[in-house]
Amino acid sequence: MSHSQNSSLSRKPFQSLYAFWKFSRPHTIIGTSLSVLGLYLVAIALSSTEFSYIQLSSLLGTWISCLCGNVYIVGLNQLEDVEIDKINKPHLPVASGEFSRAQGQLIVIITGILALVIAFLNGPFLFGMVALSLVIGTAYSLPPIRLKQFPFWAALCIFSVRGTIVNLGLFLHFSWVLQSNQAIPFTVWVLTLFILVFTFAIAIFKDIPDMEGDRLYNITTFTLQLGSQAVFNLALWVLTICYLAMILIGALHLASVNSLFLVITHLLVLCWMWMRSFAVDLQDKRAIAQFYQFIWKLFFLEYLMFPIACLLV
Repeated sequence: MSHSQNSSLSRKPFQSLYAFWKFSRPHTIIGTSLSVLGLYLVAIALSSTEFSYIQLSSLLGTWISCLCGNVYIVGLNQLEDVEIDKINKPHLPVASGEFSRAQGQLIVIITGILALVIAFLNGPFLFGMVALSLVIGTAYSLPPIRLKQFPFWAALCIFSVRGTIVNLGLFLHFSWVLQSNQAIPFTVWVLTLFILVFTFAIAIFKDIPDMEGDRLYNITTFTLQLGSQAVFNLALWVLTICYLAMILIGALHLASVNSLFLVITHLLVLCWMWMRSFAVDLQDKRAIAQFYQFIWKLFFLEYLMFPIACLLV
């Protein structure tokens, strides 16, 4: 066997792993991971419970279950959007041909089953959260319901799961694990409301770079109805309201959080966001996509800033 053949064989497993990484939509994987870690830290801070290896085991199980659910949801969406993705996102594995449709279906089936089984083994609140998320994710993508073709219902699916179900479900799960048995405190409602509104901005912004494929395949979006400039401005002001509300809450000295840290960090991020927004050319699809990824980075950051503010009390 020649050196080039050996090299090709050695690259194949890595190419498959990289294709799977793209299939899982890395920004959603990072967001899911940080939401699990963030809600765990918030639950720890509010319960004043000391660390134990049982908690670590539960945290790991929760993380794996949520990651599997994440792959199921984004994978199912890709399987139903192959022709659209060939225009909007040709780099995705099923659209590009790196994965066959059968391979994609197998991954989706396995991760969906694993998500439910692992969640069931880790507790009732986690199982309820994961099961409800999978039901909504299925209704979002799969015909005949396929809620993603309706702007209002598409946005509602995204921010109800990311904003409400994940945050409240994870907090209740970790409270159950920590045996604190506390009702959802105001602090968690604040984070949940912030993420809920923030995710609405993500939900409407994500369609701006996908206008071409959505128009061709009759996927109605707010961007096609209102125009890219209007949706861009709406998303920007929605995010601004999120940060100003968090700054106000910090200024009012919310119990269970470090007010100074909360105000300073959110003010800095708000200024950073506006500075980046001025450089976005809405005629440049790549620039829009980069700003969309920047918004996701701000989403990630919140799951670090808010738990730290709780731990600093």
